[in-house]
Amino acid sequence: MSSATSTHHASDCARTVVLNVVGLSARHIGVNTPRLRELARSLGGARPLRPDFPAVTCTSQSSMLTGLSPRDHGVVANGWFDREQGEARLWRQSNALVRGDKVWEKAKARNNKCTTANLFWWFNMNSTCDITVTPRPIYTHNGRKIPDISTQPDTLRDTLQKKLGAFPLFDFWGPRAGIRSSDWIARAAMHVMREHDPALTLIYIPHLDYVLQREGPNSPKLAGELREVDRIVGGLLDECAARNARPIVLSEYGIEAATQPVYLNRALREAGLLTVRDELGRDALEPMTSPAFAVCDHQIAHVYVRDTTGTPPHDRGDAKFVSPTHATRMEHTESLSPTRAARIQHVAQVLAALPGVESVLDRAAQATLTLDHDRGGDLVVTAKPGAWFAYPWWLDDARAPDFARSVDIHKKPGYDPCELLIDPAIALPALRVAKFKIARALGFRSTLQLTPLDASLVKGTHGRTQLAPGFEPVVLAENSLLPDTDFVSCQDISDIILRHLFNDQP
Repeated sequence: MSSATSTHHASDCARTVVLNVVGLSARHIGVNTPRLRELARSLGGARPLRPDFPAVTCTSQSSMLTGLSPRDHGVVANGWFDREQGEARLWRQSNALVRGDKVWEKAKARNNKCTTANLFWWFNMNSTCDITVTPRPIYTHNGRKIPDISTQPDTLRDTLQKKLGAFPLFDFWGPRAGIRSSDWIARAAMHVMREHDPALTLIYIPHLDYVLQREGPNSPKLAGELREVDRIVGGLLDECAARNARPIVLSEYGIEAATQPVYLNRALREAGLLTVRDELGRDALEPMTSPAFAVCDHQIAHVYVRDTTGTPPHDRGDAKFVSPTHATRMEHTESLSPTRAARIQHVAQVLAALPGVESVLDRAAQATLTLDHDRGGDLVVTAKPGAWFAYPWWLDDARAPDFARSVDIHKKPGYDPCELLIDPAIALPALRVAKFKIARALGFRSTLQLTPLDASLVKGTHGRTQLAPGFEPVVLAENSLLPDTDFVSCQDISDIILRHLFNDQP
């Protein structure tokens, strides 16, 4: 459906385009980003955004698009432990996992002609959104991963990939992650805007996130990468101007320098609290039988303590805040049996003693951060500035599972930023890639193992909500439609979008 023949929305609601430039902070808006600088000037400046805790992709986006806290929308991190299935599940894609009304549902309730296109914001399948585009690789029986996308309507999939080429999945995540994927997303967004004329368009621009995690926030390479991001944003702003659309630019989180990986699962294993089994000479994690294990996600981790008493998983009780210096203050409550409370307290003490751990939060402390949800851990661990939580549980790299050295976001029970890197110990990585491709072409099952196991190679991290000035995420939007506060919260974004669509005043 072309814009010339589509139902016109401008008279019903003002076209609005939300650009999610991941990792963007006020310190990046300047000489290397002239288009962003000019946009900030024309709108009245950049406002700091205060993300929900934890400041990670899935939580932040869910809070922005629902106006709810993690306690209510249920997205407590980029993944969590499914107690019923006994599996840690990260990077799920069903929008049904996000509780509450989404911004496009609120808009359509006010005006049923107010359509929305969502390009690559997460939880973008099984959605009520009118138009969606999101990664959906094809996994074949022989282990191949073939780049592809899922779209609504279905015909958009073929249209986009015929026009733009196959979605560059291996440039979207992994050691090749770079500007090519952000460029593809931007061109796809412009096609959707021209041909489908949505009232609201949500666009995800991930490139800066790769650079900051891989190189660090003070890398000399950052200037050139910022210019590339600004080029893409500039093209989208030109499209906004041509279509009389109101732009909003925001970011999900700020990224600080990573200086200290912390291995929570190794500490739990050494304390006799984590179970592994031998699988062909490698250590396989047994989350269902582990007394405790951590789902690590950047600078936070959800720690699940096994209940052997038959207590329902939703009735884990509350206790008091635990910190490294006050670990012994954790108290039993009526809803926790003494045995279970003692087990949780012991786990908290083990983790609180680790260098790099800032705090260990029980259910009561999680409630103060609106993170108390059934999906969350019995304990939530937070990192000190510069520290972050690496997921490995093996004590000898020779016993690491085979997927540890590969890009595999679904098998790993935690986030692994090492997937952005190539192991520097590999002398000729290009030769290894060539052998892998030849083996695949001949029909052999083969895995490409380039990911390093040395977490100290990661240079940038996020998840904390308290960052140094200039490192916070930002919002660039019409000043008159922002709340009269020094900062914008994640929960404000949904209303800000609706104000832009319907010309409401705060």
